[in-house]
Amino acid sequence: MKMYNRIGLVIAATLPIACFASSSDSKIEDAARASYNYRMVLQDHVTVKSDDGMVTLTGTVQDKSEKALAEDTVSNLPGVVGVTNRIVVKANFEEHSDAWIALRIRTELLLKANVSATATKVAVDDGVVTLTGTAENAAQRELTEAYAKDVENVKSVRNDIVVQAPDAGTSKMGEAIDDASITSEVKFALLSHGSTSAVATKVTTVDSVVNISGVANSAAEKDLVTKLAQDSRGVKSVVNTMTIKS
Repeated sequence: MKMYNRIGLVIAATLPIACFASSSDSKIEDAARASYNYRMVLQDHVTVKSDDGMVTLTGTVQDKSEKALAEDTVSNLPGVVGVTNRIVVKANFEEHSDAWIALRIRTELLLKANVSATATKVAVDDGVVTLTGTAENAAQRELTEAYAKDVENVKSVRNDIVVQAPDAGTSKMGEAIDDASITSEVKFALLSHGSTSAVATKVTTVDSVVNISGVANSAAEKDLVTKLAQDSRGVKSVVNTMTIKS
């Protein structure tokens, strides 16, 4: 009888821990699925499974940058201990092809502030990009073109976007973005820009305020890191405490 009582006590003691772990894992999975990057950029092509904070990612994406974005977004979530990335990169096109360029432009527009990927149509023919659709103002139209020009292998951009002011209350430029997605977006921007030391830069986000620390090679590089962070979607402000290498 004593033995059965002991077994019962052990089971009872472990139940709260198991329930807590299960609850935490569910929160991690739900937060990942609800994140901006998973909904809008990855479009639910990635499956997230958490086990005691150890996250496993599976699914198929078109580009290696999307695979990295998926992992980085999840790693920024509270409660995540580690990430095993089993996502398969299976593109329907060759790297640097017209289709690849169109995908990269779309990703840029989804991750950048003050532009709209959903209101912009992108066509690419032999490296020449044609933009159509609508913009809320002239500044947004010009910014969309500038981001398209920054994409690798783009030869030129024809901007046929029409400026069309939105109806009152329908603009999505100020939509709230979760902190995990913002952090990942800023890191993506730094990695994509050849003039920044992304490896020597730490990025965290709290309530849409981005905090950056690390080492910059020059004052100009520090300023560039700040600008790239400010240009990321959902960022309210940037606090850059990077030191400059002497």
